[in-house]
Amino acid sequence: MRLDDYDFILPEHLIAQAPIRPRDAARMLVVRPDGVEDRGVRDLPALLGAGDVMVVNDTRVIPARLHARRGQARVEIMLNRHEKAGIWHALIRNARRLKPGDEIVIEGAEDCTARVLDDPEGGAARLDFGPDQARLAAALEKAGEVPLPPYISRPEGPTTEDTSDYQTIFARRPGAVAAPTASLHFTEALLHALDARGVARVTVTLHVGAGTFLPVRTDDARAHKLHEEWGEITPEAAVHLNAVRAAGGRIIAIGTTALRLLESAVRPDGSIAPFRGLTNLYLLPSHEFRSADALMTNFHLPRSTLFMLVCAFAGDQLMRAAYNHAIAQQYRFYSYGDSSLLLRAGVVA
Repeated sequence: MRLDDYDFILPEHLIAQAPIRPRDAARMLVVRPDGVEDRGVRDLPALLGAGDVMVVNDTRVIPARLHARRGQARVEIMLNRHEKAGIWHALIRNARRLKPGDEIVIEGAEDCTARVLDDPEGGAARLDFGPDQARLAAALEKAGEVPLPPYISRPEGPTTEDTSDYQTIFARRPGAVAAPTASLHFTEALLHALDARGVARVTVTLHVGAGTFLPVRTDDARAHKLHEEWGEITPEAAVHLNAVRAAGGRIIAIGTTALRLLESAVRPDGSIAPFRGLTNLYLLPSHEFRSADALMTNFHLPRSTLFMLVCAFAGDQLMRAAYNHAIAQQYRFYSYGDSSLLLRAGVVA
């Protein structure tokens, strides 16, 4: 499977640098097996109905980018995944300046230090911040930055607006270093409209890791490895989803993070099992989806694992045509951009 097969040319002016306001005023491209239709996010209640259930990710983005130093050597840390009390897996810029046992000091919160536990060759290592989790939390609030994607240009760093703009209405459980961006389009007004339509909502958690920003560097896309991310589907959520499916309702994954978690937990018969732990499930066009009938998602980068995922879900040819249409119609791309609703074969909307 060649990476070049998932490339496309995107004009730079279509990369959204700020969200539409209000959030639910964004456009939405509806993609069905027989073609595409230009709609808006506010049309979502009309496209769903009583008996359907949306699966949303309640992860909360933390200010995970930190600047630190060991003596005069400066490094940049991106916290990636909390492993246990005080210990984080992190991606480190200028990691060659560190070795196991080194102590680093967080700039702007000098009372917070971390000890390097691993050889950070390859730019990743575990850091021990000590047992005082409140001290790290205070350091993040004081000195941490919202880890915006690299395609959002902020030469002076994230703005005050980004702190709220890059957080979803469902955010409850801190731990993500990237937002589940499909959910950035939801507002209280849209949720009220969906409630009135009889559309149910189930919450799951997947703490999106820094690996979501890493490019695929292998010509054979199958050779790429995803970083592990922590997720949870509670027994209650699994029961609800299985009841919806048994009653003939549709499961709509709000975002690729929700879909990846569902597919990590789905049984061969299509039922959803409770799940709590790590997943690095890599959804490629050979994957057989069993958990969701539809996917709401933003427009993704060329040559990315997420563009491959949507091609796997809806079909290569259809998604290439959909993206060509979106570019021609000047849809806004990536995290702060517009949305799409992908309906699989046999799903009516």
